Amino acid sequence: MSIPQAVEKTIGGKRILITGAGGSIGSALARSVGQLNPEHLVLLDNSERNLNEVTASVASTFDEPSFTAVLGSVGDSELLRSLFEQHHPTIVIHAAAFKHVPLLETNPLAALQNNAIATYSLAKLSHEKSASNLVMLSTDKSVNPISIMGASKRLGELALAQFGGAHTRMAAVRLGNVLGTEGSVVPLFLGQISRGGPVTVTHPDATRYFFGMDQAVELILLALAENTSGVFVPRINEPVNIRQMAIQLIKNSKAENHNEIEIVFSGLRPGDKLSEEFLYENEKSVPTNDPRLLRLVSNADIADNFETGMAHLSKRLKEHDITGALDLLRQLVPEYRPTETVTRLSEGLPV
Repeated sequence: MSIPQAVEKTIGGKRILITGAGGSIGSALARSVGQLNPEHLVLLDNSERNLNEVTASVASTFDEPSFTAVLGSVGDSELLRSLFEQHHPTIVIHAAAFKHVPLLETNPLAALQNNAIATYSLAKLSHEKSASNLVMLSTDKSVNPISIMGASKRLGELALAQFGGAHTRMAAVRLGNVLGTEGSVVPLFLGQISRGGPVTVTHPDATRYFFGMDQAVELILLALAENTSGVFVPRINEPVNIRQMAIQLIKNSKAENHNEIEIVFSGLRPGDKLSEEFLYENEKSVPTNDPRLLRLVSNADIADNFETGMAHLSKRLKEHDITGALDLLRQLVPEYRPTETVTRLSEGLPV
């Protein structure tokens, strides 16, 4: 992986907090950042196993380890405050998120709490504590969302826009499917192929954008080095047809019966789209200092009552009021179109 000098200058000698540091992308970020001579690195994750693994990995990159591993949730606002007061991070890399679309469709309150409210609290605290930069991993699913995951990440983007500015630069990076992450479709297909099939594809016309792990890390760090607020997207190629990907993986497999492995179409799952997109209609892309990354310019306005709306949303989540929470979500993200699954949950019906 090629790290530009601008990234090294941004990271070197700084105190850095990484949330979700034990996850697939978070741990890759931790290893990369650890090699760029930060003054101190704080690794936050709510999985003991994942945090232990990334701690061992990062420790091997330091001549004199200067990092702190913290077992806890990004949704614990008091824990976050104590981390800022103790370690004084000036750069925050926010990789913590729930991301599995069908699972979150049946757990909308957890999605909103972890992806939206926690991000809002982190952005507000970063601004209050005078961090210089915050960069967040977002998703193409945040554009015209039909999934609760996409809508919750869109709220996270809006939270950064609310607090980002000259005081604390806040950037969100929309990524597609990152190969090698937990739940990624390629390992799923390979496992099905090794068992002799069938390989399950949701729809023959389904397409997705794919990124390698190194590419994803580079894009996030490039956005950080831009040192400005906004939403960033990669300069993308054509999306990949999932059916064609499955066919190619079967052809490339060493399975003795690869000519007999079937592809079965299982149907789009709740929250799935046929294809994803990176830009809203009111957004246009402009170049950055690196040709791999684009910054978005939007003429969309954040609701005047955004902070009040987020406070009310937090209250509804604590009360486990799905109906009230979804009503507020549709006000804050009016382009969100909930699925039948989420609608039935809000009406108290079984799914």
